[in-house]
Amino acid sequence: MQTPAKPGLPTIANPVQFVREVITELKKVTWPTRSEVVKLTAVVIALSFIVGAFIGTLDVTFLKIETLLLKR
Repeated sequence: MQTPAKPGLPTIANPVQFVREVITELKKVTWPTRSEVVKLTAVVIALSFIVGAFIGTLDVTFLKIETLLLKR
């Protein structure tokens, strides 16, 4: 005997229906062009290097400050 589903909880669906719905949703997606992907990838890589350099600079700066303060 199955207990009724609690309100607010998802019910267990048919896997085949799930796959069909996923395929339907994926057909609605507007996929980027190759040039957009290349440009956006370059932006992500550049920003990663910039953030890495910024955090590295902060790390070195705080390390020097800590060394000066604890040297006494």
